[in-house]
Amino acid sequence: MGHREDLLEGAKRCLLEKGFLRTTARDIVKESGTNLASIGYHYGSKAELLVQAYVSLIEGVGERFDPGLGGTVTEPPGSLARFQEVWTSIIRTVPESRAIWMLSFELMFQDERLEEVRKLLAEAQKGGRSGLVAMFSGIPESDVDPEAVDTEGRLYQTLLNGLMVQWLFDPSSATTAEQLTAGLRRIMAAAGAETR
Repeated sequence: MGHREDLLEGAKRCLLEKGFLRTTARDIVKESGTNLASIGYHYGSKAELLVQAYVSLIEGVGERFDPGLGGTVTEPPGSLARFQEVWTSIIRTVPESRAIWMLSFELMFQDERLEEVRKLLAEAQKGGRSGLVAMFSGIPESDVDPEAVDTEGRLYQTLLNGLMVQWLFDPSSATTAEQLTAGLRRIMAAAGAETR
């Protein structure tokens, strides 16, 4: 690996161990075996490096969300069964990705101390929404309609964030994929009754 990759891997380890606020440039350099100047040369700033490291961590979790990775998608796209299948797959990743989700929530509750990081991550969220739409719809991410990303993607992202809070806070009482699907089924039934 070159310095760029070493820095990224070192930054990921630092984030998981220390979080955003406590990770210093010197920590990253020590962990990566590089030097301070290489951060600016390869990433522009420590903040941009940390954002890239965080996005890489989240993308790794997102890839594990997809039930299709092992050829295990059995339910048709857009169905309630697919909805449940994807949420089951997402929930299955919680124990192994707990530190990454805790890092996400650290970011959510910071004020202007991480303003630069928050702006960069706001852009990265768009990619997360399109990835979620692709999983539920079965449409390749490159073909997902921007309106679907802005509507369905936001819905899935909101559900995901709420679900992760529950699973991190108290897994024994957290909502299951079955409960989430049953709730959606009831909402759809009520909405259908309204239109009759």
